[in-house]
Amino acid sequence: MRFCPALFISAPASNQGKTTVTAALAAYHRGLGRRVRVFKTGPDFIDPTILETASGQAVYQLDLWMGSVEECRARLYQAAGEADLILIEGVMGLFDGKPSSAELAKQFGVPILAVIDAGAMAQTFAALAVGLARLDSDLPFFGVLANRVASARHAEMLTEHLPSDLQFCGALPRAAEITLPERHLGLLQAAELPDIAARIAHAATLWQQHGVTELPAEVGFVPAQLPTLERALNGVKIAVARDAAFSFLYQANLDVLSALGATLCFFSPLHDALLPVCDSVYLPGGYPELHLQKLSANALMLADLRRHHAAQKPILAECGGMLYALQTLTDKDGASANLLGLLDGTATMQPRLAALALQSVTLPQGTLRGHTFHYSKLATSLLSVTQGLCPNGYTTSEAVYQQDRLTASYIHFYFPSNPAVVAQLFLP
Repeated sequence: MRFCPALFISAPASNQGKTTVTAALAAYHRGLGRRVRVFKTGPDFIDPTILETASGQAVYQLDLWMGSVEECRARLYQAAGEADLILIEGVMGLFDGKPSSAELAKQFGVPILAVIDAGAMAQTFAALAVGLARLDSDLPFFGVLANRVASARHAEMLTEHLPSDLQFCGALPRAAEITLPERHLGLLQAAELPDIAARIAHAATLWQQHGVTELPAEVGFVPAQLPTLERALNGVKIAVARDAAFSFLYQANLDVLSALGATLCFFSPLHDALLPVCDSVYLPGGYPELHLQKLSANALMLADLRRHHAAQKPILAECGGMLYALQTLTDKDGASANLLGLLDGTATMQPRLAALALQSVTLPQGTLRGHTFHYSKLATSLLSVTQGLCPNGYTTSEAVYQQDRLTASYIHFYFPSNPAVVAQLFLP
């Protein structure tokens, strides 16, 4: 058993300020010389970039279905051996989704700090706080934090009816300096915010002034190890797209490829003229719709990727990567651009969310798990080789397409769910 102070930051809903609070906590304790490890609940590529900046450490996902209980246990046990504080940021509201943040917190006994946006409420704050703390009597609970508070008098009103046995952990003021801007898939990523370090530092200062500054109690984490993988990709060089257009990469996915024996090299479809020397290519998701003209104008890169595909070399294209592999993509303003043309089809950005769901897909090589989250609509005559299934019974069912050695889908695959299948997708 390893013991480490730990806290689970959740909320009654999305957009309450969980990421800002988690970043503030991480930066505050890091500023005191403590080593902080931060995790993000569920499938998320964007919040971890903020949390990595705040903590100075890689941020991994914890998901009881997409990964497994054992994988989560192993990651927490490893972190407990090297950290002075473990923080876990929840997803959506505390009890939302299957599996929920509450289930994850209960599974590992990590006490919950509930963040509530109090900007538009007063005494009713207590009712919401009590509901979060006591809906499930088995839920470990640390306390409640008021966020976006207008004044000291406002903070007093919020706590008027709060029970004495429910810890009030502070009232963070509303401050434009720590607000994190958003777009259609969530927050802007850290690399897109030149002042992100200043925002996080200011949030840490506000935490020092208005939040609970002592470490939470230690949590015991039982021994567990990530599995040792057969090095099925020994000697295989994989070129991974990584730039402003293709940035949705799980660190765990990269770790799996390395553990399988692959050598990873990174390239930019936006800026580079040629692929690195490689056997396989990984085109992850991101925001190709925000960089259409630049992607389309990079004729040398397009030609080199087409040569790679024509040589029957493996490509995995996920969501934004799949859009890049289509003939054309149209953004929300109606501007279109010709792209790779490896897949017969076109996609158009939509004003509303098109799909959001966990997905399990059985490929010819085996079953992989992941999730889908996109605002575009695909039009294609291609027949899918298989369809994803949502474990929660939702109707979302994403297609998977395979053209020669190209595998493409809206699904963002979580490689730890089945490394053996991943190896087959990238093996030349």
